[in-house]
Amino acid sequence: MWQKASHAALAAAFLLASVANAIPHGDEHSMDMDMDLNKAQEKTHSHAEDTDDSPMSYFAYGKHSSAIVAHIGLMVLAWCFILPVAVMFSIARSRFALPSQFLFLVLNAIGLLVGIIYNNQTPDLYENNAHHKIGWIATWVVSAQVIMSLIFAYAGRGESETSSYEHAAFLPVSTDEMAETPTHPTGIHHEYRWSRDSGQGTEQNSSLNSRPSSPSCTSPSEEYDTFDKPEGLFPEQPIQSRGWLRSTFVDRFLASRVPRMVSSRALRILNAIYLVIDRTILQFGFIAIATGAVTYGGIMRSTEVFNGLAHFIKGGIFFWYGLLTLGRFMGCWADLGWGWNIKPSSDIVGKWKAKVPSGEFTESFVIFLYGSSNMFLEHLAGWGGKWTATDLEHVSISILFFGGGLCGMLFESKRVKNWLNSSVLQYTPSARTHDGAWQPPDTQSVSLNPMPALVILLLGSMMGSHHQTSMISTMVHKQWGNLLVGFSFARCLTYVLMYLKPPTSYLPARPPTEIVASFCLISGGLVFMLSTRNVVDAMDYYELDAMFTFTVAMGVTAFIMAYETLTIAVKAWAVKKESRPQLPPFQFPASV
Repeated sequence: MWQKASHAALAAAFLLASVANAIPHGDEHSMDMDMDLNKAQEKTHSHAEDTDDSPMSYFAYGKHSSAIVAHIGLMVLAWCFILPVAVMFSIARSRFALPSQFLFLVLNAIGLLVGIIYNNQTPDLYENNAHHKIGWIATWVVSAQVIMSLIFAYAGRGESETSSYEHAAFLPVSTDEMAETPTHPTGIHHEYRWSRDSGQGTEQNSSLNSRPSSPSCTSPSEEYDTFDKPEGLFPEQPIQSRGWLRSTFVDRFLASRVPRMVSSRALRILNAIYLVIDRTILQFGFIAIATGAVTYGGIMRSTEVFNGLAHFIKGGIFFWYGLLTLGRFMGCWADLGWGWNIKPSSDIVGKWKAKVPSGEFTESFVIFLYGSSNMFLEHLAGWGGKWTATDLEHVSISILFFGGGLCGMLFESKRVKNWLNSSVLQYTPSARTHDGAWQPPDTQSVSLNPMPALVILLLGSMMGSHHQTSMISTMVHKQWGNLLVGFSFARCLTYVLMYLKPPTSYLPARPPTEIVASFCLISGGLVFMLSTRNVVDAMDYYELDAMFTFTVAMGVTAFIMAYETLTIAVKAWAVKKESRPQLPPFQFPASV
């Protein structure tokens, strides 16, 4: 009633003001009406301030919206579309890596400029936010990586341009072909090789380390720069990667200075840093975008940051878990045996890759690590206060992750399996090797470990029935809980398929159930992040139902999966593009 009365008073004041406009300004009655109008406005504004205590956000600010929309659009284009392709080109050691990295820097720089202009035009509505710091750190990290790419591209310029880097992935050559052509025209035998193989153990004049015998196979512009260094020391860039800089001042300056400035020891250090950035920069960009959304929406202030961090970190973990699951389906990390395939021996992939544990062991280790660390963080929001039933529930979930992850690692232990096998083998005759019944079954050649799926199944079931303060929050939690349950069922079906027909090839099996598993994880992670208390309150304020988050997450998930598949295909194409003309056309996807 008071609101209606105040609005009626304000309307009456505006009506009186319109009448007053017809009276000369010097009239005393006009001055009285102006005073009444000001009083009515002040009263209405004070009431609005009393009823809305939430601080102003950039989303609700409204002014200079074109600048912030341009900033968001440029950053999404750079970090979500250009950078993933640039990373794939970089991992493939493609000639397009450096140009794509420069394109990303240009778009990112324009986005930063627009963001700076917007910040100067608007007040600081989110003081000491994390987005500004993380954004600048990520920008400098990517800039440093591009500088390292330039160093790698120019470090060997002027030296003998021999083709030393091996871009070929696993290249199986049939024994018949080897019998027919036991010796390459250059005098070298073919052999099985994996991507990024250092070439150790091969002859110095192999076809992969020497120039093709026919001049028509290649031209000087298609060869790679090398200099006196151990093979595979650092990511070598082909001359084509800097072809767009040829005959420029920058090209001549770098070609004359870089080879004399960079030592072999410095290149080793830069190589390690470069590889780390290649594998982590996309996650860094994900954090920058997430904090940007938080800052733009004005959420997670004060003590609400604990609830927000819990949902964003855990949801982000499931989101990336889904991306990696889709990568495993596509064939990434098949050289580690993670592509639902037989793990190649050390003679093929090298000693260190042969020692890498299975994908299920890695999943169990991550679950174990989360549980062991999160047990001490569940009471962080109420530190110093009484433990509530909700705190104990969350700690119990952490203990579930701790114990479930530990069980999964023990189940994957080869030593434990050998101990259990020896309890039977110790009673076998010495000639047991000639009896197939004493050989390990085919099902032991593949990891059939249900513990990661079981732990996530229980988590989804618990969160789907977790009591919340509002109906919208309850339904949103139920959505991502059901999605995690769906992942568990899909993964269990994968194990059933692998048990019925264990893999017999080095090539990825690509069980179709893993597509469903990755979809459920990605969408479940997104809905998990959107179930933050502040986001649910905003949905309630704008009268949005729970289906809003569900439908948006489903659409975004489908698009992300399509784009991830495309980027992995682009990487495989780039590997094939940089392969030798004389190599067999078959290519095996290398690990990402």
